[in-house]
Amino acid sequence: MSAPPLTLLTTTPEEEASIRAAVREARGLSALSGRRVCADASHVDGALALLADPRVSEPIYDLPRPFTRETIRAWIETAVARQARGEGILTFSLDEAGEIVGYGDLVVWPDRASGEIGGAMRADRQSAGQGARGFVEMTDWAFEIIGIRLMGLTAALDNVRSQRMIDGAGFVRMGERDSVRPDGTARRSVYWELTREAWRTMRGAR
Repeated sequence: MSAPPLTLLTTTPEEEASIRAAVREARGLSALSGRRVCADASHVDGALALLADPRVSEPIYDLPRPFTRETIRAWIETAVARQARGEGILTFSLDEAGEIVGYGDLVVWPDRASGEIGGAMRADRQSAGQGARGFVEMTDWAFEIIGIRLMGLTAALDNVRSQRMIDGAGFVRMGERDSVRPDGTARRSVYWELTREAWRTMRGAR
């Protein structure tokens, strides 16, 4: 499934422990695109409703398929266990009524101070810029609050919307790599990387 960035960073035991602690202690964040909360069992039905729409889930290679209450429950339970190990955070974006309108999945490799973000917004919000804002907010959170120093991202070769969003956020294209689906098959993907230092420079210039 997810694989760490191609660029290898090394960490001290202290940095790794700090990243793991930040992941374990995360509870969500308030954001311009809506309130983000960490996933738990209460989100199964809302997440199923979101991901059952192929306009949301079709481009995303690492989601559990088929989409059923059982597979979504297992997906969330796996994410909760991963967060308890300090290795990732699954969040859901909620609207004013408390309905799930998107998700963000931060996978973390604490021993490499690195991470990867995936996610999607509900179809009716995909052309309103909310997905791009949420992506920027998640990236900022990962670098500045969680404490990773490198982000690697992938998008399918035909996923033009995501490619434009990632390019627009300032990530650097690094060619292509294979992303492995849960069933073991490979998907050829465009690949990007970005360092925390480069992110801070870009954010400071805006």
